[in-house]
Amino acid sequence: MSTKKILIIVDMQADFIDGALGSQEAAAIVPPVCQKIEAARQNGDILIFTRDTHHADYLETEEGRHLPVPHCLKDTAGWQIDHRLPIDAGDTIIDKPTFGSLALGPLLQQKYTPVIASIELIGLCTDICVLSNAVIAKAALPDVPIVVDAACCAGVTPESHDTALAAMKTIQVNVLHQGQEPWRK
Repeated sequence: MSTKKILIIVDMQADFIDGALGSQEAAAIVPPVCQKIEAARQNGDILIFTRDTHHADYLETEEGRHLPVPHCLKDTAGWQIDHRLPIDAGDTIIDKPTFGSLALGPLLQQKYTPVIASIELIGLCTDICVLSNAVIAKAALPDVPIVVDAACCAGVTPESHDTALAAMKTIQVNVLHQGQEPWRK
């Protein structure tokens, strides 16, 4: 059985790029994220997209009380994965109600364990959802190399992005291209 790399594209949604919580840093990573997705597809890698998913009661949730900005409300334009990202019908999309997807760990363990060579995460926001999902992947598969490509990530701030990368390095997540983020230029 051949092994494959899994690319997890975290929360590359309209509201995080140019919507309610958008930023210049998030917009700057769209082209390299698209390139990474295309390269992964050409390599025959497995692609998993996560999608932050909230509902009308968002402001009444724990997250909503701490971040009172409605965003990624299910079935709205802001909830959609950015239209520039190349998604295929066979790609897995995980709707998650909070930062990390509890469904991700079992999916990786049950569906992909025999074939995983490594798992790479890219997307938004480095310091919230990328970090949370990297921790879940590492906990689910502690002997599989977990990688984050910093040049395809952006945090709430550049400082919190760097802090999250440092935290991930501490739990043996390999961080690539830190300092080469397109928004640092």
